[in-house]
Amino acid sequence: MSDGLDAGPDPATIAAADPELPNATDSVHAVGIGPGNLEYLTPRGERAIREADVVIGFETVVNFVADRTDADLLTCGYRDEGATLTTFAERVADGDTGTAVLMGDPNHSGYQFVGKVQAAIESPVRVIPGISSLQVAASRARTPMEETEFVTLHKSGDIEPDCRRLRANVGERHLLVLPRPYDMMPGDIAADLLDAGAPPSLPALVLERLTHDDEATTRTTLGELGTYGGGSETDDTPFSDLSVLAVRTE
Repeated sequence: MSDGLDAGPDPATIAAADPELPNATDSVHAVGIGPGNLEYLTPRGERAIREADVVIGFETVVNFVADRTDADLLTCGYRDEGATLTTFAERVADGDTGTAVLMGDPNHSGYQFVGKVQAAIESPVRVIPGISSLQVAASRARTPMEETEFVTLHKSGDIEPDCRRLRANVGERHLLVLPRPYDMMPGDIAADLLDAGAPPSLPALVLERLTHDDEATTRTTLGELGTYGGGSETDDTPFSDLSVLAVRTE
């Protein structure tokens, strides 16, 4: 359970409901901190973190930036994010400057958390985009974004529409996919595409822990990758939960 946050509309819908208000001076910032290597944290994002009175985010994300600010740090997991967001909202309502931190770029898989922050507070939320593992993966795989279909499966809720987009575009456009641990990992995605008739010979790359010291790339084909499909536990896949799948056209 996660404090009932899975009930009601998809938080991403809330995040995308309206454009940002121009020149809002009382904004809460939602900052993308990059793929975990702080060399990819933008100066504008770092300033929003440094100048905040209170910073909220998932524990693993907050830990990356803890030494970049003197703010009070509110960390959460899926089980307690509702209560933590309530505390954050109370601090902002009392006049504190608030910043939410998200891995990568908030406009990708962090969009649901942006919506949860937006729903919890009365102040506007201004997104400060970051460098995401997706952008790094596009560079490593040499898949130009304008020729690529990007889908994130790393979210709660129904991912079938996203899978249909992948099936419709495989072989016609490059694919960049953020897998979902651990029921839709690279092998599962490949198996699904193969079942839909995708050519087994398509080049595939699994890019893990991008920008970290132990970054690794597995170069294979869609057919070979599909042999790793099945299962929903950590031990059912050879790949990290910090993975991006790239499927190139032939």
